[in-house]
Amino acid sequence: MTSSQFTEFFHDVIISMHENIRDLEGKKIYAFPEEQDYLNGRLFSYREVIEIMKDSAKSFDIDQKELGI
Repeated sequence: MTSSQFTEFFHDVIISMHENIRDLEGKKIYAFPEEQDYLNGRLFSYREVIEIMKDSAKSFDIDQKELGI
């Protein structure tokens, strides 16, 4: 895998994660109360993964904005 292939792959994953977060936030607006905990749990998980990526990027001295996180 080349560096540019990895970058494209990583950007695709990040874009998908951000799209999923927006989708879940939209669903929360119209969700029944019993669905709120489930949606909140999924949102928490996505945000936690993004925070892990940010921390790892910082550890490796990689620009987070360049990664799209």
